[in-house]
Parts: sequence; structure tokens; C-alpha cells
Amino acid sequence: MDYKVLFLLTITIMYVKIVAYATVAFATFIQGEEMLKFMKSLNNISRAQASYRNSRISCDGICAANHAFVLAICKNPGRSQEELSRELCLNKSTVTRALSHLEENGYITRTQSKEDKRQSAVYPTEKMLDIFPRIKEISMEWNVLVSQDIPENELEIFYSVLNRMEARAKEINEKEEK
Repeated sequence: MDYKVLFLLTITIMYVKIVAYATVAFATFIQGEEMLKFMKSLNNISRAQASYRNSRISCDGICAANHAFVLAICKNPGRSQEELSRELCLNKSTVTRALSHLEENGYITRTQSKEDKRQSAVYPTEKMLDIFPRIKEISMEWNVLVSQDIPENELEIFYSVLNRMEARAKEINEKEEK
């Protein structure tokens, strides 16, 4: 599995996790037992993945929720907080809090953007670059384990459908933000 697929899966899972939590809350409140099995399954997969990642890495100040940030920042250093917010499908305040935590623990630095003084460019430190290979490895291990025994053609169809759903969900979020 190449890095692009790994990164896409990780970002997709983070987004699905957010959607799943909202859906679970809505379904529990409004629909009770009629909760969509699909969203419940995605929520359970997401929680299992977070538990797996947390049990596999022991870095000060890094937890499963930070893995997507490590992958995104190391993949494209210097991107803005707003770009990270869009890519990870997280609101700006959540990204700001996560980045503050990473900065306090020595994993990133933020510098004022030369193009837009209101924006900060986010860069990984050596400390983050040192854990980056392990984060990638843990993500690949999980993806191999969770997709084990599923034929490649079924996975391709699943990824295709999931990518279209992700694109549609991002469009909806962008419209809602306006």
C-alpha cells in the first residue's frame, strides 16, 4: 500500500469518525434503534483504530488523534492551519488546539505566512520527523490487518465509493461554512 493510499485512508477515517460521532448522537437522540448500521460500523472501526494506534506508540504528547496531523504536516510542510482544517475536515478551533498541543510538546513550529500575515505556516520539527516513519508504519499495519482477507477488487470498489462520499461530504461542509 503506497503512501498516498495510506494518507487518504487515514484522512478518510478521521473524517468518517467525525461524521460517525455526529450521526451516532443524532441517531441515538432521534431514531433510537434505527441507527444506520453503516455509520455504527464506521464509528466502531474508527474507535478500534484509535485504540490500536494508541497501544502501538508511546511518544510524549502524541495520541491517536494526532496521527493525521503528523501525516499531513510531514507530507506537506509549511501549509496553513486553514489548509489543514480543510484537509482533515476539522473546524479551525479544533486544529488550533491540536497544533498548540503539538507545538507545546515540541513537534511543530508555526511561523507567520509571508503571503497572509493572518495565517501561520506549520512545519514539523526534528522530533516530529523522527516519529513520522513509526506513525506511517502503524497506519499501514492497521490497514493491512483490517482489510485482511478482503479481495482486492472489493477493496477498490469500497475505496471508490468512500472517496465519492468523502468528496460529497466535503462539499456539504463547505456550503454549510458559507
